[in-house]
Amino acid sequence: MKHTLFLYLFLITTMCLLSQEKQILLFPDGAPGESVKFKQVDDASGNKVAGCPVLRVGNVSEPTLTFYPAPVGNNSGVTIIVNPGGGYNILAYNLEGTEICKRFNSYGINCVLVKYRVPRREGLEMYEAPLQDVQRAIAYTRSHAKEWNVNPDKIGVLGFSAGAHLSAVASTNYSNRTYPRIDSNDDVSLRPDFTVLVYPAYLSADKFTISPELKVDENTPPTILIQTQDDKSFIDSSLFYYYALKQANVPVAMHLYPSGGHGYGARNTGHTVNEWPHRGLSWLRDIKIIE
Repeated sequence: MKHTLFLYLFLITTMCLLSQEKQILLFPDGAPGESVKFKQVDDASGNKVAGCPVLRVGNVSEPTLTFYPAPVGNNSGVTIIVNPGGGYNILAYNLEGTEICKRFNSYGINCVLVKYRVPRREGLEMYEAPLQDVQRAIAYTRSHAKEWNVNPDKIGVLGFSAGAHLSAVASTNYSNRTYPRIDSNDDVSLRPDFTVLVYPAYLSADKFTISPELKVDENTPPTILIQTQDDKSFIDSSLFYYYALKQANVPVAMHLYPSGGHGYGARNTGHTVNEWPHRGLSWLRDIKIIE
């Protein structure tokens, strides 16, 4: 009974916090190819991370963005588009979304949280519908730069697990918009200015190569990878992608930690990898995104 009450109070509190931020429909007249509107599912009853529940959001058919501005007086103008993971089936919405936005807000960085479409759509590659959503989020953010007090030349992407794969796809397929033009918001560049990939999944193929949807070249944005050695299912994603970026002469950094596993977000799980947000900030200074 106490366990059920705790989960209920957690979910209510989380949803109240979410409601304080305005969610903006990415496609006001409906997302491309969506003929059925799902009832969104919010579930916090599964396994915990660092003793706290994970809000798993599923059945997303109306993708949104939520803008989390940096505090007044501490706004660097830098903006991060945040893509939670969840295997392209759910979104770890608080662990790899709202908590990340609040953390980076405290560093003077604006955040845009993308609630992209899940689960995977039948007949499409797992990333196809989500890529449309993220491209639209980048376009919408860049076109609202003046209104939101952000620098249009310092907008990057950050993703976790499947969301990191999605961020990498967006960073290597920005030349062509993957959805029909909606409005004037789409008349801007879709190229992220930097890319942060935390325990990325699905980046690797066979024989030290990367997945074919990743079109790496010398114009791929500067990238940092955060990885642990004991993330045995996906460590090759970081290693292979790092090598591909290096071969293309893309500025790239990788922090490889001995332990921490997968799916820790920015919570304190007792591992050194929990310092990764600070390593990310230092890297942003190194590449002159943060002055």
